[in-house]
Amino acid sequence: MGPVNVGLDIGATKTLGVVVDAEGEILAGVREATEPGSDGVVRTAARVVEALRAATGEPLPGTVGVGIPGLVDHERGVVKHAVNLGLDGDWFELGDLLGDRLGVRVVVENDVNAATLGAVAMSGEDDLVYVSIGTGLAAGLVLEGRLRRGDHGAAGEVGHIPVDPNGVLCECGQRGCLETLASGSALAAAWPSPGQVPPAQALFAAAQGGDPKAIALRDEFAAGVASAVRVLALAVDPRTVVLGGGVAQLGEQLRVAVASALLDQAASSPFLASLDLAGRLRVVPSSYPVAAVGAALLGR
Repeated sequence: MGPVNVGLDIGATKTLGVVVDAEGEILAGVREATEPGSDGVVRTAARVVEALRAATGEPLPGTVGVGIPGLVDHERGVVKHAVNLGLDGDWFELGDLLGDRLGVRVVVENDVNAATLGAVAMSGEDDLVYVSIGTGLAAGLVLEGRLRRGDHGAAGEVGHIPVDPNGVLCECGQRGCLETLASGSALAAAWPSPGQVPPAQALFAAAQGGDPKAIALRDEFAAGVASAVRVLALAVDPRTVVLGGGVAQLGEQLRVAVASALLDQAASSPFLASLDLAGRLRVVPSSYPVAAVGAALLGR
């Protein structure tokens, strides 16, 4: 086996690990339920790496890259504000703790930034914005081949741009943020879905079936995502915009809805129309573990 890298995507419900070769091909993948709490997160991550070692029959001695939600100090390998993971203290020393357990170097990155690197590998484009539409709304930026984290690690926090002063109170403390319109949690609140069908899928299916309320909600949601795309595109003018996150399981339906909203927004503006934002959109295939692949690339 040639040089390979290990990447972990640690989320509140699951931890996904992959082994990726020099060409970016996925050689093995393992998924485990994430145990909450500091010890649980480290224990789960270590278990996934051991399972990858067993699956490949290799010791996998190289660097392990980790993508995790929250504010990450990439240099120190520490994380805080990791929502729903129940980590201890202010800065949690994930890199050192997991590295000691596995006997390898561990590098840590915010999960959206890791996914952005995965989107670069998937698309072959090195100038892109990745828009993650999950529980929240955030973006990652790779500009001319360089990941932009920002001076305070807040580059791409487009979900917290307020667009409606009379809107819903956001968890960040501001009112009417884009995230309150264009996120998985916003969809779940607007269109609760009983049973196993995710709210986004249920809403889009109802809209497809002609339900007027569902059509209005879908269009409002798509317009919110389009507004995030427009803000990002006007700020940094990326070559490609990739839609990802849990809601991107909708696939082509999502791309079409957001592209349509972008075309509507550009209809009265020759300037916006000339930028062809709708034509720059792509969506992550539902089977592609973009954050885990991006985390593996951190090891390089």
